[in-house]
Amino acid sequence: MYNLKLHQPKRRVSQDMIAKYREIPAAVVGDCMNRIQAAPAAIRPMHAGGTVLAGPAYTVRTRPGDNLFVHKAIDLAQPGDIIVVDAGGALDNAIVGEMMLTHAETRGIAGVIIYGAIRDFGHVKNHTFPVYAAGVTLRGPFQSGPGHTNVTIGLGSMTIEPGDLLLGDDDGVICIPYDEVESLYPDALKRFQGENAQRDRVRNGTVDRKWIDDRLAAAPYTVDVE
Repeated sequence: MYNLKLHQPKRRVSQDMIAKYREIPAAVVGDCMNRIQAAPAAIRPMHAGGTVLAGPAYTVRTRPGDNLFVHKAIDLAQPGDIIVVDAGGALDNAIVGEMMLTHAETRGIAGVIIYGAIRDFGHVKNHTFPVYAAGVTLRGPFQSGPGHTNVTIGLGSMTIEPGDLLLGDDDGVICIPYDEVESLYPDALKRFQGENAQRDRVRNGTVDRKWIDDRLAAAPYTVDVE
């Protein structure tokens, strides 16, 4: 018989690093990771805007349309964890709805990310509890399994290990691997500060746009300017 796994993360990113990353936009972090490590664009915020999601990944893999192991994950996860579910990206059945999300919020779960569908969107969109998903359907889930918790999962091309740092905002979700959290932060902070300074230059008209002509001059083609 194939053994299913109900594991706990062996490690979690520190609260100090979570707080630091919470101040940096997900897009800035993504730029520092060569614009490769990001969730599919289909996974978008379903909740009321303006809430930043940051915390360690509590991963779930389930067959499309089934949420039995998601229920168990909500019971087992620690306050501050982010439950992130690989449901294959299928949109035929909702993996979570108002009742499960309310239970997760009550237990102190930081947020929920579903590579699949949700329902009760009218509730979700009017609340700030962070919920990211690929779609909405009224059709409910199955509850028979199988599944795993805290195994390596993939949301599109984004790989997530249990305990990795997840960061989400109005632009989407990104995963920072546990072993890169501390080393990446100085670059992310520097880029964020640089963007703030650049914004000021744009607003006061002192921004340097020479780089555009330099880039065109170096391109392997000619540009006719009239």
